[in-house]
Amino acid sequence: MTTALNATTDRVAPDRRPPALGGFSPAVLGIELRRVLRNRRTLAFTLIMPAVFFLIFGLPQRGQQLPNGRAVTAYIMVSLAVYAAMVATTSIGAAVATERALGWSRQLRLTPLRPTAYVAAKVVTAMVLGLIAVCVEFVVGAATGVRLSADVWLLTGLGAWLGSLVFAAFGLFVGYLFPAENVMQFIGPILAVLAMFGGLFVPLEVLPEVLRDVARFTPVYGVGELARAPLTGDGVSLAALANLVPWTALFALGATRLFRRDTARV
Repeated sequence: MTTALNATTDRVAPDRRPPALGGFSPAVLGIELRRVLRNRRTLAFTLIMPAVFFLIFGLPQRGQQLPNGRAVTAYIMVSLAVYAAMVATTSIGAAVATERALGWSRQLRLTPLRPTAYVAAKVVTAMVLGLIAVCVEFVVGAATGVRLSADVWLLTGLGAWLGSLVFAAFGLFVGYLFPAENVMQFIGPILAVLAMFGGLFVPLEVLPEVLRDVARFTPVYGVGELARAPLTGDGVSLAALANLVPWTALFALGATRLFRRDTARV
């Protein structure tokens, strides 16, 4: 009798083994992506606005050329693709502030989903939206007359997209640093100022020397240089890498520390 009862208990006992990859799965990623793609305000801010900027500021420069013979419109297109990717990745990372305020972080702690898997899903979602933002900018550029060789299209796109990883980390850092009611008020102006001083809205060559020196220390500088290198033919400089790597590490480390502090409370 006891043996039969034990066997029955074994059959009905729940499986308490931790999920693979901490719960990170295509299903979790799909939920995150659907939430983002249903948010019309986010899509308008990250996909439509940079494309409109190109139509306003890029098209009037049609016919002008860079010193290497490339079109100025292509330069502006790539710069705004970087801006679109950085806005997209930052906004997704910063969304954790709203979820924290709603108690979603506390709810997730009651599920098998590990905190690291939750952060990984946010980063991947941010990078997916960043890729879409770059593609939209390039489609608008191509439709309005920008012509580049296939390798330049590919390399500039990869540079703009992969470089935006630093802003996915930045978004998480800001999302855990500021309360939900303030985070979006900070992000927009901060990104606009960084883009201005990083050479995305205005080429660094036309800025005063003092501002050019300041630009080299902004997190946008490295991403912009990386993305435009295949277009300008200058190659990826050590200065750009020396800018990009430390900023990525700094934001990632800051987001990790704030994340651990936040989850320790819940």
